[in-house]
Amino acid sequence: MLVIVCPGQGAQVPGLLAPWLEVPGLRERLESYADAAGVDLVAHGTTSDADTIRDTAVAQPLIVASGLLSYSALLDPESSSDTVPAPPAVAVAGHSVGEFTASALCGALTPVEALTLVGVRGRAMAQASNAHPTGMSAVLGGVPEEVLAAIEEHGLTPANVNGAGQVVAAGDLAALEAFAENPPARARVKSLAVAGAFHTTYMAPAVEALDEAAQSATVADPVVPLVSNRDGELVTSGTDLVARLVDQVSNPVRWDLCMERFADLGVTGILELVPSGTLVGLAKRALKDVDRFALTGPDSLDEARAFVEAHQTSEES
Repeated sequence: MLVIVCPGQGAQVPGLLAPWLEVPGLRERLESYADAAGVDLVAHGTTSDADTIRDTAVAQPLIVASGLLSYSALLDPESSSDTVPAPPAVAVAGHSVGEFTASALCGALTPVEALTLVGVRGRAMAQASNAHPTGMSAVLGGVPEEVLAAIEEHGLTPANVNGAGQVVAAGDLAALEAFAENPPARARVKSLAVAGAFHTTYMAPAVEALDEAAQSATVADPVVPLVSNRDGELVTSGTDLVARLVDQVSNPVRWDLCMERFADLGVTGILELVPSGTLVGLAKRALKDVDRFALTGPDSLDEARAFVEAHQTSEES
């Protein structure tokens, strides 16, 4: 039983797409994604520095495009920029903006439509972030109930409940600084390289912009279920899925519940797309008996294909 997972913002690194553009056909596909998103993804995926790709308006389409390119290279590098193969998996999932990648994998949106919406999302969230100095900090360790109580006491929001001893607090920068100075017992607080309080009420203006753009999207029912960030539920309706994508912008990500769903499904293998590492890292601590594979560069494609084959069920084959 395989699940394919797609990382979220903060996983991007400079030059992450440079080796992928050596794969025939992927540069043309990335150029198509760049046109849809309204962002120069070729430059940002190859030569832009860390500060440039930290910009929300750049980072979000770059993350989604990276996942889709690596997925296409894994399963069908000859397909067009507006199609991807059906996932050889029992389900797909994505963390935060990674849900847009997953939405294209499962067929609810085409890759180009996913990038179009992500372009709107990134610009709107960047604009919302500029309205007030906000940010996000990871809380590592501690007693979960005590961590959540401390976040609330400081007027912050548990924007990402990631499981495996990790919660991300979001809100006013001054409140985050005060929180870091007085962390919960047996926990440490680490500031994250993001430019706003994502998945909080500070993002309400971005919800409106994304909702308006989503009204014109062509939506289909997923060919495999998507495990939702909202509550870990399996989503099989395209209209429900897109509504959740819009709502997600100003509401917490419950990756802990997504991982609980993986366990309920009997998942034996988790494959994380580019830029990988974060989600398999969480699974290593929370789903100890599940095999994990982080797709990194083109040189890992053969090993990744073998991993997929090993964890396909007869129904998925």
